[in-house]
Amino acid sequence: MGPVLAGVLQLLALMGALALVHVPLGNYMAGVYSSDKHWRVEKWVYKGIGANPDTEMRWPAYLRGVLAFSAVSVLFLYLLQRVQGVLPLSLGFKAIDPDQAFNTAASFVTNTNWQSYYGEQAMGHVVQTAGLAVQNFVSAAVGIAVAVALVRGFARSRTGELGNFWADLVRGVIRILVPGAAIAAVVLVACGAIQNFSGIHEVGQFMGGSQQWNGGAVASQEAIKELGTNGGGYFNANSAHPFENPTPFTNLFEIFLLLVVPFSLTRTFGVMVGSVKQGYAILATMATIWVGFVSLMMWTEFAHHGPAFELARGAMEGKEVRFGVGSSSIFAVSTTLTSTGAVDSFHSSFTGLGGGITMLGMMLGEIAPGGTGSGLYGMLIMAIIAVFIAGLMVGRTPEYLGKKIGSREIKLAACYILITPALVLVFTAFAMALPTPAHSMTNSGAHGFSEILYAYTSGANNNGSAFAGLNADTQWFNSTIGLAMLFGRFLPMVFVLALAGSLGEQKPVPATAGTLRTEKPLFTGLLVGAILIITGLTYFPALALGPLAEGLAS
Repeated sequence: MGPVLAGVLQLLALMGALALVHVPLGNYMAGVYSSDKHWRVEKWVYKGIGANPDTEMRWPAYLRGVLAFSAVSVLFLYLLQRVQGVLPLSLGFKAIDPDQAFNTAASFVTNTNWQSYYGEQAMGHVVQTAGLAVQNFVSAAVGIAVAVALVRGFARSRTGELGNFWADLVRGVIRILVPGAAIAAVVLVACGAIQNFSGIHEVGQFMGGSQQWNGGAVASQEAIKELGTNGGGYFNANSAHPFENPTPFTNLFEIFLLLVVPFSLTRTFGVMVGSVKQGYAILATMATIWVGFVSLMMWTEFAHHGPAFELARGAMEGKEVRFGVGSSSIFAVSTTLTSTGAVDSFHSSFTGLGGGITMLGMMLGEIAPGGTGSGLYGMLIMAIIAVFIAGLMVGRTPEYLGKKIGSREIKLAACYILITPALVLVFTAFAMALPTPAHSMTNSGAHGFSEILYAYTSGANNNGSAFAGLNADTQWFNSTIGLAMLFGRFLPMVFVLALAGSLGEQKPVPATAGTLRTEKPLFTGLLVGAILIITGLTYFPALALGPLAEGLAS
């Protein structure tokens, strides 16, 4: 079997598995967020944090809950890293420096999981499990909660109440993420991923020196890292490390994990708004972009010219031989079109155009299918933009799901889509203009610029992957990427929740003969076009200076 055929068959198998669980998982999640009953363990949590889960919140109160919980999480994780040296099971590692501790705390709380450190050489077991792994669960649950609040804004009428943040948070963790991660961890352990609390030990002599590795609760963290679209690896090599991702099957399984919740949330959306066809329209948009990007990536990585590429039957630099070009391409596209950021190959070593595809996937807003929750609410924002464009074409007030898209709604949607590009481009411009950040670049020219652009694109879009040639463990990059992650996560949430409140207060508008049918293929095509055009107009100059220039020159 040739490598191209193997890659296509893996893609088809992955699509089949996602289709198989789409309806049951989507329906289950809709039931989780629509139920008025509380599990006993949930009641214990509510009592412990002093929350009343039955109190409905308007959008300002819901936002305060999101921000308060996240602020406390940042502070706790920062302090945990700063006192690591006196914690048990620290493996002898010292406390993390202040700038790196801030960056890591911001990274894991924002679901970015950007890592400017070597995991196996910096973090002990307590920080990894009680700090980073916990945030993998709760940061993902926060994203789903905000998405559900926006869906309620579409589904409800004449009320600004969007549910209860604390109930949504706790249910997301206990009813969805913990059971899913537990099952996934068992599968990974059965397939060879490690799960222990062993210390540092020597595993052999290589080239005159010793090779040392430390163990850890790797499988359990790997499971939620992918299921929650987090991405932070236990080891620096991330999912290219055999302890995290030992076989081609686990590689495909991990891709399935990082896609399953975002894709299934479209079914949850359709059920909660009372029209599964609307959910299928959003799913079709996400799937079209994802399949298109995977196909384009495979083409660029398999078809590159040159003797080395032809002998290896593809661009194998930076890729694991046990995965190959096809599987690595699927992983790279899936991890950058979601907010996962895990890697099983090094994106800096992809072809020039291949690296550009990973960047473009993040620049779309990571909406195809995007992160846990963030992908759904990002796509719904783009749907509002699309119906607004359609309304301008026919001279009609735009409507979506029976809600009028007026000046307030479109202003909030516009602010949402502008904030992240502003962060990316402004921080990249400063980094290129100042002398100190440039010293962290391993490469010069177009590829060096791509390293900087990729870093801020990854941070502001809450992805977390990197072009590995950049030394980001400096005060400048730790601080500025940390700020980009925080602003890129929480400022958009402000606009999403404000929009949800505005929509929820409206009275539904009955459909007429002139109403745009947003469940039809025509709207799916319009939405795909709007996403690609808006992103292209925003980022094309930056892409032309980096990956496009490199790709055309090679």
